[in-house]
Amino acid sequence: MSGITPLESLYDEPRDEAVAAPLPAELARLYGQLQFPAHPGRPYVISNFVATLDGVTALGDESGGGAISGFSIHDRMVMGLLRAVADAVVIGAGTLRADPAHIWTSESIYAPLAAEYRALRAALGKPRPPLTVIVTGRGSVDTALPVFQSGQAPVLVVTTPQGAAELRKRGLPPSCAMAVAGDDGPITARGVVDAVARHQRSDIILVEGGPRLLGAFFDERLLDELFLTLAPQVAGRDAGVERPGLVAGRLFAPERPVWGRLLSVKRGGSHLFLRYGFGEKD
Repeated sequence: MSGITPLESLYDEPRDEAVAAPLPAELARLYGQLQFPAHPGRPYVISNFVATLDGVTALGDESGGGAISGFSIHDRMVMGLLRAVADAVVIGAGTLRADPAHIWTSESIYAPLAAEYRALRAALGKPRPPLTVIVTGRGSVDTALPVFQSGQAPVLVVTTPQGAAELRKRGLPPSCAMAVAGDDGPITARGVVDAVARHQRSDIILVEGGPRLLGAFFDERLLDELFLTLAPQVAGRDAGVERPGLVAGRLFAPERPVWGRLLSVKRGGSHLFLRYGFGEKD
């Protein structure tokens, strides 16, 4: 036993067409059933974010999601679970700067369940950690950070021709790959998905941030599901500091709103764990 209490399931939409992940007993006890629908011929793209009650996802001071969730043990457990089923974890350069010491693996976010996460990946036929995909237009990332140097997980940097030239100057370790997506304009979500697909076969792609990157996936209608932790905190905003919400750099409503369908609600203490579907049925 890991010492963490199970999440309480408040609502789960029936999904007869979905396939259950082979969760080890302890993960099944803590989370319940985790299902994804069949999606032949393409990756299934999910995202995981945490937000305050007033919709803040980052405090604007280079702090990570822990400050938003209050370092919730349940939030970290769910993050680890989603990384464990993913083939690739996609982050933006801003997310890397906010958490420079982090490694985007299940074990690094919640070590007490490391053995269970590894067992789940083995059952899924995924013996290696998920590919860490770092999206940077200008190539302005510190290649000395642990995510590049530790060798704990494979890394793919998706960038522009300008960013690729900068990264060649900085030098990437031999274990890190680089892919150029498009021209020197903004990198599209489709460009990221295609770059991952060229690099390796991926059944599930997990997008972890940040708001501009997630906005691109919503804008191009490439996000299938959103896992959203609602933290019982009111962060506030004023004109002196940028505190982004779930999406930045894109405007949807009222001209072309993006509506989701509630799939699941779970509770861990005063935190709510929401799951929304976005796709043909939503």
